[in-house]
Amino acid sequence: MSLMTSPHTDSHEVRLSTRRWWTLGTVGIAQLMVVLDATVVNIALPAAQADLGFSDGDRQWVVTAYSLAFGSLLLLGGRLSDLIGRKSAFLVGLVGFAAASVVGGLADSFGMLVAARALQGAFGALLAPTALAVLTTTFTIPKERSRAFGVFGAIAGAGGAVGLLLGGYLTQQFDWRWNLTINVFFAAIAFVLALVFVPHATRQSPRPRLDVPGTILVSAGLFSLVFGFSRAEQDGWGSPSSWGFLAAAGILLIAFVIWQRRAAHPLLPLPVVVDRNRAASFLSVLVTGAGMFGVFLFVTYYFQLTLGYTPIQTGLGFLPMIVMLVVAAQLSTNIFLPRLGPKILVPIGMVLAVLAMLLFTRLDTQSVYADALAPLIILGTAMGTMMPAAIQTATLGVDRRYAGVASAMVNTSQQVGGSIGTALLNTLAATALTDYLASNLTQTTTQDQATQIAADAAVHSYATAYWWSAAFFAAGAIVSAILFRRKHYAVAALIAAREDAASDAVPAS
Repeated sequence: MSLMTSPHTDSHEVRLSTRRWWTLGTVGIAQLMVVLDATVVNIALPAAQADLGFSDGDRQWVVTAYSLAFGSLLLLGGRLSDLIGRKSAFLVGLVGFAAASVVGGLADSFGMLVAARALQGAFGALLAPTALAVLTTTFTIPKERSRAFGVFGAIAGAGGAVGLLLGGYLTQQFDWRWNLTINVFFAAIAFVLALVFVPHATRQSPRPRLDVPGTILVSAGLFSLVFGFSRAEQDGWGSPSSWGFLAAAGILLIAFVIWQRRAAHPLLPLPVVVDRNRAASFLSVLVTGAGMFGVFLFVTYYFQLTLGYTPIQTGLGFLPMIVMLVVAAQLSTNIFLPRLGPKILVPIGMVLAVLAMLLFTRLDTQSVYADALAPLIILGTAMGTMMPAAIQTATLGVDRRYAGVASAMVNTSQQVGGSIGTALLNTLAATALTDYLASNLTQTTTQDQATQIAADAAVHSYATAYWWSAAFFAAGAIVSAILFRRKHYAVAALIAAREDAASDAVPAS
């Protein structure tokens, strides 16, 4: 007798599929809020400085406070989502992030603004890995998983550029405080949707305890790492404080790894990171973060300072890149990744990014927007090709108990990469600017000549940053091509993920 699927079963599957896509929309809103907040405030800084009266030296702390809290607490946030339940962690992260945003929007002093930004970073460190963990454990069917990670990867890659566009519009049309309080609307929508559509994770019994020594070691190590690079960006690489914190970071992170090998309930179970494909994915995300954050920064400088664009025009200038990123993300995850695997796809994306960087180096003071359009489109294609593939592979086949901490490693890689890239590229660009001015300014230089030389020096410094970004991506292409396994590994991991999901489908009470 043949077996037939009942109409009731079909309708149940349709409801489950629809629910999953609503879940994707929910975590997508949260991820966009966290990612764009790393850049949306940058454009508002001059207005905030004029309003609150803090110095140029203090200005960087509005950005650094967020990145320090976010980067140092990501692994803790990912592990907490595994321990207390992903839905609970997601809701707490949304409420905390919104509340911190309100405090920042109402800030009447520099200290209050910096404290609010640090709180945003802390709750973002809980929210970001939880959002990715929810996605990882919700989408286990290969075709749906590819589509979902294509959307999520596009959000992760385009969030910075969207932040520039939104920040420019809010600052120019309303008030700098809206760059913070706008998060309340994102969080409110995501909170309501999460109550309905984000499933409860299976509760572990007995629930493992939190690794307190490991938490202290890795949080202090990541804090020292991010802070060391931020000091290097401000004070230069010869600063004792820069090298002191970077050295401390190395010691603390080595101690953390040693402790994880013996801890009864490790914060970061080492099988999560020693897997070859996941390690390659984390390194790819780190390299992409290093190159991407620097490019956003220097192309923004070029648009505003060289081409004379307003904040809104600057944001609009990035739109072609965002469009290509979204298109490439869908094509790569739905068509190319299942056929080619990350071993081919990620290096291709890296090579495209190298090409974009080389084209950026050709921009000068006489260039127009059309000259920047081609590299922007190529860069969007590169990001959409490699980011979703790396993120999906980083969380593929991981034990559901460790989905949160594996997701946190993705965010940690991107955050640390962004900190390294921003500090290195800023330092290199500043050195190039100084050297150019020293070589071209003389006692006989007229005022008009000095103005032109200063403009040329700025563009020369941007080109230096692009060359180094090209080097980052070239190294990433080589490393990813060597480390990633062939595509049959991804197929096996997807099958394992589906079997794991089927055996772990009973929700917590």
